[in-house]
Amino acid sequence: MNPKDLSQQEMARIGFLSKRSHGNFIDGVFRESGSGKRIDVVDPASEMIVADTPDSDGGDVDLAVGAARRALEDSAWSRMRPADRERILYRLSVLIEEHGDELSAMETLQSGKLQGVARMIDVGFSAEFVRYMAGWATKLEGSTLQPSIPGPPGSKFHTYTQREPVGVVGAVVPWNFPLAIALWKIAPALAAGCTVVLKPSPETPLTALRLAELAAEAGLPAGVLNVVCGGGTAGAALCAHPGVDKISFTGSTPTGRSIGHAAVDRMARFTLELGGKSPMIVLPDADPAAAVMGATMGIFLHQGQVCAASSRLYVHRSLYEQVVHGVARQAEGMRVGSGFDAGTQLGPVVSRRHFDRVMGYIDGARREGATTLTGGGRARDAGCFIQPTVLVDVTPDMRVVREEVFGPVLTAMPFDDVEEVIRQANDSPFGLAASVWTTNLSSAHRIVPRLKAGTVYVNAHGLLDTNMPFGGYKQSGFGRDLGRAAVDSYTETKSVCMSV
Repeated sequence: MNPKDLSQQEMARIGFLSKRSHGNFIDGVFRESGSGKRIDVVDPASEMIVADTPDSDGGDVDLAVGAARRALEDSAWSRMRPADRERILYRLSVLIEEHGDELSAMETLQSGKLQGVARMIDVGFSAEFVRYMAGWATKLEGSTLQPSIPGPPGSKFHTYTQREPVGVVGAVVPWNFPLAIALWKIAPALAAGCTVVLKPSPETPLTALRLAELAAEAGLPAGVLNVVCGGGTAGAALCAHPGVDKISFTGSTPTGRSIGHAAVDRMARFTLELGGKSPMIVLPDADPAAAVMGATMGIFLHQGQVCAASSRLYVHRSLYEQVVHGVARQAEGMRVGSGFDAGTQLGPVVSRRHFDRVMGYIDGARREGATTLTGGGRARDAGCFIQPTVLVDVTPDMRVVREEVFGPVLTAMPFDDVEEVIRQANDSPFGLAASVWTTNLSSAHRIVPRLKAGTVYVNAHGLLDTNMPFGGYKQSGFGRDLGRAAVDSYTETKSVCMSV
């Protein structure tokens, strides 16, 4: 399908897309890729092409890294006061809010996300996070130390530490929350004084390019934030580039593992926020109605395309039928459709390729003996829509239980004993998030320390806060986004020892 076939009504929502073909944003200007190759951006609800962006190669990455290096070492940015970095970031947060309708519509068009969700998370939470990180620009600090260094009689030493920017940051972000997660990388890096080369997902590059424009409008000097579009070639070139001091990646565990190896090979710093297979544990004293709503939101938000989605539901046998059938009823009542429709509760998954992948997991689970309590099929005749699905009669060894599906697919299992369910919850290569549902505070305090997950919720699931670090144990990653932990990860600690 040609880009000109896209509905003019849809295009009118997004002024940025009045121009259908976009370039990379390097050193403050848009420029074409040296490769000359293009990647189509497709609306998964209609499967129409809405735009195209470069399929960049190593030459494009080299230009972007060079611009970032110059901005880091000898530019207005390198000489800028922390208070001025704070002011620019705060201005960017205001611009994100002012352009919220445009940015959220762009997210819906390229990813299928409900526009209300995009408005709340990708715009609203992101603006709050940028403001939060703006404040850190003036609050990074070192410490004075009391040394015991031996020396000649009368010698004295003054020692202290200081935080310095880690350098040029390569940020590689996924398609599920492209604007929000880009800012999870960009805002703390800029607060620390770093410069950034961002590579968005080829499925969802549009908000990254628009963000670069807004950052320039906020006063960010040329070369401080660069955006290079493309697929695996561009990503690999960025992660292996000798001019990149740190890689920050959010995405799949296999890709993250490769990126970690590439970073270690040249001793670059890296943080990885990877896959998840998060358990939700409902104890016998839990409020079943709250558990039903928590499980429904935990797995079906953004069509299950959330790394912390509560995809494994463990319910005490005394509540199992009530909770699981309650979730199934909620799923059956969900309205499936375009994310632009305010009445829609479940949109499409991001692409035809991902649609086939998720359906493959559902079909495979049936072949292994699982029962579809509800859903399990295509939701509409056109577009990448999957019915919200609840699978029962599953066993711990099934692929759908052990691997990250990243779709609207819930596996539900009963348990009888708390020790048993803790073992099952931890029996996973992942450790991103988990939740415990109970009205007994003592039970919560006993179970929380035993769950191997970076975030454990009690009577909630998947919530975020700007001040709360987010990241995983085991194969769910290394390092943390959000909170002070994030901005610290974009700095190096320098020790200074001075003979006085």
